[in-house]
Amino acid sequence: MKSLMTPSKVQITLNNAFMTNTSANSKRIAKNTLLLYVRMLFMMAVSLYTSRVVLNALGVEDFGIYNVVGGVVAMFSMLSGSLSAAITRFITYELGTGNKENLKKIFSSSVTIQIGLAALIILLAEAVGVWFLNVKMNIPDARIVAANWVFQFSILTFAVNLISVPYNASIIAHERMSAFAYISILEAVGKLAIAFLIIISPMDKLIFYAVLMCAVALIVRFTYGAYCKRHFEECTYHFIFDKDLLKRMFGFAGWNFIGATSAVLRDQGGNIVINLFCGPAANAARGIAFQVNNAVYGFVSNFMTALNPQITKSYAAGDRNYMLTLIYQGARLSFYMLLLLSLPVLVNTHYILGLWLKIVPDHAVLFVQLVLIFAMSESISNPLITAMLATGKIRNYQLVVGGLQMMNLPVSYLLLRMGMFPEVVIVVAIAISQCCLAARLVMLRGMIGLSVRKYMKKVYINVFVVTVIAAILPFLLSMKLEESFLNFVLLCFVALICTVMTIYYVGCDKTERQFILSKLHTIKNKLNKK
Repeated sequence: MKSLMTPSKVQITLNNAFMTNTSANSKRIAKNTLLLYVRMLFMMAVSLYTSRVVLNALGVEDFGIYNVVGGVVAMFSMLSGSLSAAITRFITYELGTGNKENLKKIFSSSVTIQIGLAALIILLAEAVGVWFLNVKMNIPDARIVAANWVFQFSILTFAVNLISVPYNASIIAHERMSAFAYISILEAVGKLAIAFLIIISPMDKLIFYAVLMCAVALIVRFTYGAYCKRHFEECTYHFIFDKDLLKRMFGFAGWNFIGATSAVLRDQGGNIVINLFCGPAANAARGIAFQVNNAVYGFVSNFMTALNPQITKSYAAGDRNYMLTLIYQGARLSFYMLLLLSLPVLVNTHYILGLWLKIVPDHAVLFVQLVLIFAMSESISNPLITAMLATGKIRNYQLVVGGLQMMNLPVSYLLLRMGMFPEVVIVVAIAISQCCLAARLVMLRGMIGLSVRKYMKKVYINVFVVTVIAAILPFLLSMKLEESFLNFVLLCFVALICTVMTIYYVGCDKTERQFILSKLHTIKNKLNKK
């Protein structure tokens, strides 16, 4: 019959449908990434400027105290991080399957879990955190009262952000990045206002800063809630007690707790041991380094925020080939974006910090350089982590990789106790990051059929060669030239040109170069028409 399709026609139709769907997904990723970049450019400028104003207003000691006290509170995210990852995974996965009733149950259950968890963390923080702050922390006696006020408001801010997790996850899962971008810009504007208000503060500047940061968190939380309730039908909260669903979510979160805990111990635990052995000034240097890292790494995190839902949804839909393609390309692109932004900073670190800050804490230069190297080391693992979470089968993975990451804190503690410099904490993190990458590749080979050889060729060796070639000329010039504004501009220009040219000619294959040229040709034609 004419109405019946021959096998060849069926195959052609399926192939066309696949190509159309893939093209639509790629365009969505590109559009969402662009929106998040616009957001990031604004937030980066605000963040770098506010860091300078806040550091000058508070002074090195108070700035260090705020960072380390916030780190004590963040230690309690060991409890929340695993559940937050579970919520994000379950909401995104259910959107991939298209089951709206289950999606409503998951959202309401998630909010209930987060409210209960926030109450538990407040109790634990008051019982354990206050004791640790007053008895164990290295804080000057004259500032201990202010540190306690900061601790209380940091706990409240943390609890508010915790309850926002299901709402944030819904926006990202629905890929409504415009809303995510606008609300984040609102948050950045609030923090910019804080930077100016603490200069004219009528009370203790450190306490006033903590109060205002908490106020901004509350405003952002209610904005997320209002947007989600209006645009997503599943985001209306009802108390639901689904025993089977809670069991699955807590089972996932229970094993993911190992990974979440290891990351917190690495970052905030490292910050605390720096305080114990080196004092608040070293915490200030580390805080500056992570401000720079957050500004630079934000570009990669924005890309991954746009990419992650597609990895999870493609796994849920059973499209393994597309998922693996996203993993390889996502890892390389993440690294390239970070290298493009980091290399000019790495060759100009001392000059940039002097230009940016009136007060440059000791150790800040090396902290910044090492933190950026660590970020590049981690960037190629991000798509692997998303793919692992998508499977839901994470027990063995977390035991191996999480166990490796937990070595950060004891190794850092021992080295600092032996009298090593504070930056050694980041050196340890870089070394263990590489060990974790190797473990991820081996584990994911069995979990999702990832080819280790293909990953090493397409990603690891590729980005290593690109980095070495791109960095040679900028670093040679930085050793020859004296610090000045003109030389700073020259080094940035050389670093950018070397990176772009190396990525294009060495990092991209023939097909990717043709794709780039076609896109540039399209843009040129559009500009000519105007």
